[in-house]
Amino acid sequence: MNTGGYNGILVLEKDPERSQEGKDGKVKNAWNMNTGKMKYCIIGAGGFGKEAYCCLLDMLAAESREMEEEVCFMVNDDMISEIKILGLDVIPLSSFDPALYKVIVAIGDPIARKEIVESLPRDTVYATIIHPNVVMSKWLEIGEGSIITAGTILTCNIKIGKHVHLNLHTTVGHDCIIGDYVTTAPATNISGKCTIGECSYLGTNSALRQGITIGDHVTIGMGAVVVKDVIEEGTYVGNPLRKLEKN
Repeated sequence: MNTGGYNGILVLEKDPERSQEGKDGKVKNAWNMNTGKMKYCIIGAGGFGKEAYCCLLDMLAAESREMEEEVCFMVNDDMISEIKILGLDVIPLSSFDPALYKVIVAIGDPIARKEIVESLPRDTVYATIIHPNVVMSKWLEIGEGSIITAGTILTCNIKIGKHVHLNLHTTVGHDCIIGDYVTTAPATNISGKCTIGECSYLGTNSALRQGITIGDHVTIGMGAVVVKDVIEEGTYVGNPLRKLEKN
C-alpha cells in the first residue's frame, strides 16, 4: 500500500508491481514504455465520467504531465453506444485487465459504484484524483479511488474513505469522517465533527449542522437541512427534514 502524500496529505493507494499476470496467464508489462506509468481507465462514461476526465486532465496539467492518449472510457458491454467520447476510446468492461490499467470508477450512484468495485479483480489498482484547486490542509486521509473535484474545501483532521466522490464546491469541516462510497452533489456543506455512513448520498446544496451522524445507505435530497442525526436507511428531503415513505 502506497501512502504517498499529495502536498503532504495522506493518500492511500496500492503500489503496483511493474509487471503482473494477465488474464491469459502471461506476465504483461503494466507500465507504458513512454511514460513509465499505467494507463488510466475511467469506468463510466456518463456525466460524472466526463467530469472525472476533465478533473484528471487538470490534475495532470498541474503536474506538467499530458497523458490524454493514455486514457480510455470503459462501460458495460451492453451499454456501448459510441466508440469515442470526448475523443477517448470506449471499450467494453469484459476486456478489462488489471495489469494494464489504473482505474477511476466514475459512477455517481454509490451502490452501483460499490458493485463495480467488488466485481473487479482484487489486484486492481485505483487512481485517487484531486483537482489542483481543491483547498485543503495537510491533516487529511483520503482513501484509494476517491475523486475530489474543483472548488472543494477540506479543513483538518478529516478521514475520507475509499471511492468517495466529493463534487464541485463541497465543503467538509474539521474532524469529519466520510465513509466508503459516499457521494456529495455540488455545493454540499458538511459542518465539523460529522460522520457520513457508507454508500450515502448528499444532494446539491444540502447542509449538515455540526456533529451530525448520517447512517449507511441514506439519501439526503437537494437543498435539505439536517439538524438531527439520520440513522435509518432511506431518502430524506426538505427543511425541516422528513423521510419520504415508499408507496
